[in-house]
Amino acid sequence: MTVDEAERMLSATGDDFEELLARASALRDEGLAAARRPDVITYSRKVFVPLTTLCRDRCHYCIFVDTPGQLRLTHAPLYMSDEQILRVVRAGADLGCKEALLTLGDRPEERWPEARAWLDEHGYASTLDYVAHAARLITAETGLLAHLNPGVMTAEELRTLRPTAPSMGMMLETTSRALFETPGAVHYGSPDKDPDVRLRVIADAGEARIPFTTGLLVGIGETLRDRAESLVALRDLHDRYGHVQEVIVQNFRAKPGTAMRSAPDAATREYIATVAVARIVLGAHMRIQAPPNLSARDELGLLVRAGVDDWGGVSPLTADHVNPERPWPHLDDLAAATAEAGFTLRERLTAHPEYVHDSERWIDPGLHAAVERLADPVTGLAATDASSRADPVDPERFVSGAARLRSTTGGGAADSGRFVSGAARLRSTTGTGAGAGVPPRSLSERSETKRTEPPMERLAEQAARDPRSLDDTEWEALLTATRDDLEAVVRTADDVRRYTVGDAVSMVVNRNLTSTHLRAVPAGPPTFGLADAAAVAHDAADLGATEVCVQGALPPTEDPGLYVELVRAISSAEPSLHLHAYRPQDVADLSDRGGIGLQAALDSLKAAGVRTMPGTGVKILSERVRTLVAPGDLEIDRWIEIITAEHRAGLRTSSVLFYGHVETAGERIAHLRRLRSIQDETGGFTEFVPIPLPGHGVPLVNDRADADEHRAMVAVARLMLAGSIPHIQIPWTRHGRDLAITLLQAGGDDLGGTLLDGRVLPESGVEHGLEYPYAEAAASVRRIFRPLRQRSTDYREAVPARTSA
Repeated sequence: MTVDEAERMLSATGDDFEELLARASALRDEGLAAARRPDVITYSRKVFVPLTTLCRDRCHYCIFVDTPGQLRLTHAPLYMSDEQILRVVRAGADLGCKEALLTLGDRPEERWPEARAWLDEHGYASTLDYVAHAARLITAETGLLAHLNPGVMTAEELRTLRPTAPSMGMMLETTSRALFETPGAVHYGSPDKDPDVRLRVIADAGEARIPFTTGLLVGIGETLRDRAESLVALRDLHDRYGHVQEVIVQNFRAKPGTAMRSAPDAATREYIATVAVARIVLGAHMRIQAPPNLSARDELGLLVRAGVDDWGGVSPLTADHVNPERPWPHLDDLAAATAEAGFTLRERLTAHPEYVHDSERWIDPGLHAAVERLADPVTGLAATDASSRADPVDPERFVSGAARLRSTTGGGAADSGRFVSGAARLRSTTGTGAGAGVPPRSLSERSETKRTEPPMERLAEQAARDPRSLDDTEWEALLTATRDDLEAVVRTADDVRRYTVGDAVSMVVNRNLTSTHLRAVPAGPPTFGLADAAAVAHDAADLGATEVCVQGALPPTEDPGLYVELVRAISSAEPSLHLHAYRPQDVADLSDRGGIGLQAALDSLKAAGVRTMPGTGVKILSERVRTLVAPGDLEIDRWIEIITAEHRAGLRTSSVLFYGHVETAGERIAHLRRLRSIQDETGGFTEFVPIPLPGHGVPLVNDRADADEHRAMVAVARLMLAGSIPHIQIPWTRHGRDLAITLLQAGGDDLGGTLLDGRVLPESGVEHGLEYPYAEAAASVRRIFRPLRQRSTDYREAVPARTSA
């Protein structure tokens, strides 16, 4: 296909567009049949490692990149340390990840003296030298396979990095020279976005026999012809070398705080057409990928019709740090959407099966054992049996494997020492840095060179690395830390937050409705009836809410059936609103007074429209505390029975801890352990909310400031629940807005809800009069250089019931 033909197809509409999709889909099916995996769409379970957010480029759409000044203000490091890298990768391994995606900015040391100084201080000739070290460290220590995405590289640098990772990648984005050369255009002033340079990198990767991922970015100002030329250029390079393992077709999404914040997102039809034309230009046997988090769920089926056969990397642990406002789909949701399109979702490795099967040609011998351990020997996809779990690789075997490459390549692609001493070659090619000409340290030497840490800092780091390894006494020490020790705990917890859920702060647009005020015959505000509830739902949807939160026990004089009728009234009025309803006490009341039993109560609520439930109604999971503070609460065993039954019924819940009263540090730790144990069993908690109990304010440590009491609680929650309950919510209504923002810097990542009062019966909501409008919350979060993301109740992409009035 010529560029002219591809350009014409990109503008297809109507019946021509439908024919385009059908042709692309048929080609994809032909390729999958030839690969002996018909009706299979793949993905890679990955952990995202943002090695550094410094960069020498100035792309107008990028929110990933920071300046050294911004990093100082947010207490973030210039580069991730070995400990930070291994902490997040090990957590990913525990969740079944097999890929570690190393993403970073291009050659930051050539723009930022601070980057050059860090590299010199730590003994690295360049950022790419550190990339090589990090990739070796990850596989040696965890068994995960690195996929390197460090930007523009020379041919020598590609050859040097080849023994450290089975695959690499760099987006072409576009061949448009106008976007690179025109002042004000998206790539102007970014030396690494020269399309000729990027095409040279892709060609050099082919020469070096590296399985390579590349692709297009659609909607950044390029023309249809630019897209056509880009696709043909990638086809021609793959025809020459056979190394392009997948082509990503990514749709531009405008991001706040960037030069392109006001630019329109890529138009859906144009984007889908580009995916389809990519399939047709690149052929049946190319893997075509579309990032699933950058499209709405109902668009995934359209992408499949356009010829997609891969969803790329999806993480169960880490955020998409390049697109922090777009959460990954839950893997169950992605599998369901794939099944609805007629396909089965299967996990692959970072190198695609064709390259795994032909590893003698495409993968460095030093990596063969690590790849074979994770690959299905028949399909080349990720193995599914228990023995395929990523485990550490013998460092000596891993390091010495490159020596065998010389015999298979004649010495052209590697030499016997380069796997360990790649830094020496990078130094010779860059000729920069204080370490130039100095023999490089080995992997083990670099990993063992650590600064001396104070005891509390070591304990916090151990907690971050392996939360299960600490005993109760050690957790209590972290919870009661003061002064510099507390700062170490908070700093470590916020690090865990940064490298897992990311910098985005989330918030749901919602309103409350207190079911305690529901009456069969209302007697005026704050009481209300079912018709009033429907009016509240209409009003909330008009105001842009996505959730109505309902909780509170009905008076014993009211029919318990009203619990179900209230849900039905709201859901019937506004089916698109997410109904987050009823504490375990409320469920118990329906079950017991209604005489229907727990399972029937949950079934009736779910059928009526409840989607998730609040996990409140307990202070501390301790009968001693309950008896003293809240004897009217459910017994602890009953609360656990109901919360686990809700999870088994498919109803996810929040989790809470009310602190600052009669509880001990040990009881707080026991509570968090119990929540983690429940999560291990059910996976049903979406977030944890540490809430100071109103009217009490009893400190754990007498001479510790009130703010430090709360910071310690948030930080320990983040550390103790890491890898289990992903989100730590800060209850701004209990802390006030300013302290809530401070607590976001202690490991928090969520602000709960906006709590709109609404225009209909505002007094019928708990905490009415305490609105936190989304725009005001966004302004507050900007003070700590973090973006605000509107979420759904269950932390997915928010879809408003309708446009805000």
